[in-house]
Amino acid sequence: MKIAKEIHRRIHLSIRRKRAALHEPVLDKNEVEILKKCINSGFVSTAGKFVEKFEKKIIKLTKSEYAVAVVNGTAALEIALKVSGVKQGDEVLVPSITFVGSANAISFANAMPHFIDSDLSNLGICLDSLEIHLKKISKINSNNELINKYTGRKIKAVIPVHVYGNIINMDRLNYISKRYKLTVIEDAAEAIGSYYKSKHAGTLGTIGIISFNGNKLITTGGGGIILTNKKILADKAKHLSNVSKVDHPWNYYHDSLGWNYRMPNLNAALGCAQINKIKKIISLKRKLAHIYYQNFKNGRDFSIISESENCQSNYWLNIISLTKENTNYRNKILNYLIKKGYQCRPVWEPLHNLPMYRNCPRAKLVNAEKIKKKIIAMPSSPKLVL
Repeated sequence: MKIAKEIHRRIHLSIRRKRAALHEPVLDKNEVEILKKCINSGFVSTAGKFVEKFEKKIIKLTKSEYAVAVVNGTAALEIALKVSGVKQGDEVLVPSITFVGSANAISFANAMPHFIDSDLSNLGICLDSLEIHLKKISKINSNNELINKYTGRKIKAVIPVHVYGNIINMDRLNYISKRYKLTVIEDAAEAIGSYYKSKHAGTLGTIGIISFNGNKLITTGGGGIILTNKKILADKAKHLSNVSKVDHPWNYYHDSLGWNYRMPNLNAALGCAQINKIKKIISLKRKLAHIYYQNFKNGRDFSIISESENCQSNYWLNIISLTKENTNYRNKILNYLIKKGYQCRPVWEPLHNLPMYRNCPRAKLVNAEKIKKKIIAMPSSPKLVL
């Protein structure tokens, strides 16, 4: 395919390598040394000094008042939903274009995903569509709660997902949420190092989460963190993630149902080494994004997606959007690029198409279906510009 060859040529022009993974962690002797210290301490599970040390480093970076480290981003989101007051049977608004963990966390919290459409320019929530949808399907009851007129269930919260590190217009979302009595729970899984009007992703709503999976900017192997400025939410999150154990030097007493979700010390140690180089990593990521932009900005058959207004993106993944909306066409391009050594990927399958979520309430998902057919993520490791 001519278009596939052209995209391949421009990727090669950008990274000057014949082969490249989608995203790799930046690991060196500093990680090895800190992991040795952790192992030698004997504390490798949930007890140990590195967990709190890592939380403090995240607080310093994000300027969040509180941070609670857990085993992964999905667990972080589940706990965030629970402590925010989402209850069994409540509906939670979430984009259909997101990683399945966003909807799974809602389901694990015994709530119901309610899918909303995405913006073609930044892949996050389409705020115009959200307002139209809420006006059509919801009402405020006598208890000042938002009710879905068609299902009778409460709509409790909205989850903005900062897709690939790009933050939507959070001022407008917060305005809509206040008007409709919605709690804003940020899924900033991919957005460590991204900012909206100088505020870090995950600190722009009531509560937020970040992921430290192995393919993120910095990694703890597996891990996530909950961010909030409300002490009561942080205390609840820490308590629930530690199997609701009442603090005591030797007695094991648990005052409610809880989860064994606390981040292990070994993972936190890795995170402590990683976060020390995050400024360098973000600088490299933005340098790579600039190179890609220069080499893809004049495409006729594709366009490159850049950061939104008032957003400073970490450019977790660099994305092109094809002009032609056709899944087979996209797949042929992906197959060509992968065979040539570039690990590229499409956007996730829209969640409303998955078997376990086909019967969930939803808005009109016109853009989600378009995005599904158009998006290609390119190799984005910071190592590519070292």
